Amino acid sequence: MTNPHPRDLSIHDFTYPLPADRIAAEPLADRAASRLLVSRHGQLSDKHFRDLPHELPAGSLLIFNDTRVVRARLLARRPTGGQVELFCLEPVAPHRSLELALQQTGHCTWRCLVGNGRRWKEGPVTLEFETADGQTATLWAERQAQEGGTALIDFRWEPGSLPFAEVLRAGGHLPLPPYLGRTDTPADAIRYQTVYAAAEGAVAAPTAGLHFTPELLAELRDKGFETGHVTLHIGAGTFQPVKADHMADHPMHTEPILVTAALLRQLLAHRPRPVLAVGTTSLRTLESLYWLGVGLLQAPQADEKELAVTQWQPYDMAQAAAGTSPEMALEALLRYLEATGADTLQASTRLLIAPGYQFRLVDGLITNFHQPESTLLLLVAALLGPGWRDVYEHALSHGYRFLSYGDSSLLLPGTVMEGK
Repeated sequence: MTNPHPRDLSIHDFTYPLPADRIAAEPLADRAASRLLVSRHGQLSDKHFRDLPHELPAGSLLIFNDTRVVRARLLARRPTGGQVELFCLEPVAPHRSLELALQQTGHCTWRCLVGNGRRWKEGPVTLEFETADGQTATLWAERQAQEGGTALIDFRWEPGSLPFAEVLRAGGHLPLPPYLGRTDTPADAIRYQTVYAAAEGAVAAPTAGLHFTPELLAELRDKGFETGHVTLHIGAGTFQPVKADHMADHPMHTEPILVTAALLRQLLAHRPRPVLAVGTTSLRTLESLYWLGVGLLQAPQADEKELAVTQWQPYDMAQAAAGTSPEMALEALLRYLEATGADTLQASTRLLIAPGYQFRLVDGLITNFHQPESTLLLLVAALLGPGWRDVYEHALSHGYRFLSYGDSSLLLPGTVMEGK
């Protein structure tokens, strides 16, 4: 019997009962005090996150996503005093590049989700805030067009010399996941960022990394584990539930990724020793690298706009890529960077990883416990096979905390454990 194509999978087959009281509404004071459920080739054991250095396969390379969450929720006021929420999703003008858009001064246009906007008929809404140096600043937002469930919002602000990144930092709120059911607090400003966050641009945290402390990272280095960083700016699509019955009808959102030539060389030099992704976004970035390399091998003259992984590419191109090793794919990416004179690969991905996916670059995963009927749960099921149910049933019956501020798991399938 052959496995169904991921397009034919029913999301309803990937669910479990999640009581509301098992969702962690607040983070622990000590990041590394969270619990760690280790799944080693199907065998489960209960640990704490600070035990991680003793549980990893020997010689592992850990890859972290160093994206930094921006304060993308703006709470503006209509002239009559009513509040309108603007959730900035992606820049539209004058720059579509996230890096350039955050440095834009004076004015810009973004695609946004609009909350409580029914009574916002026309004209601008405003937000007054204080900048880091004590200046009083004002932001005006005007709706230009409605596109499906989003709107194009024109922003302008004074002082006009402020970059939009500073407008968000000073006037915005952290976009906590909606299932937490609360607004952000000053504590979230610290705890909803990883300690290694660097590149601004995400609207959700890479939550698997929230458990790491500087001390734990130092211990990993002292024990000889290698680390590396990629950047995937997590979009609001990570919060979107799968509404379609079958995955063929669920469009994956596009997310930008940035990977340095140094990281590509590190991956090449490390093979065939284990590579572990810290979080699903790191995993999707790493696996996207393989498919970007496959694409370049087939079209070496591709320009930057064509550096993209589509939702179904791994499944539609599986036969064509059968002879392409991970090393060949990584080398193709390095040749591309050398030919273009760049030291960082900039691309985008819509990669959906679901049962039936063959992993090329990743051997294991550190991740939190995900929502029922989510694409993240599909990814875990692709990695573990039917054993994902044993992991989640164990976590539920042994008091683990779930979702963004919850506990963690170390998932080590197959023969990766032979090196431990």
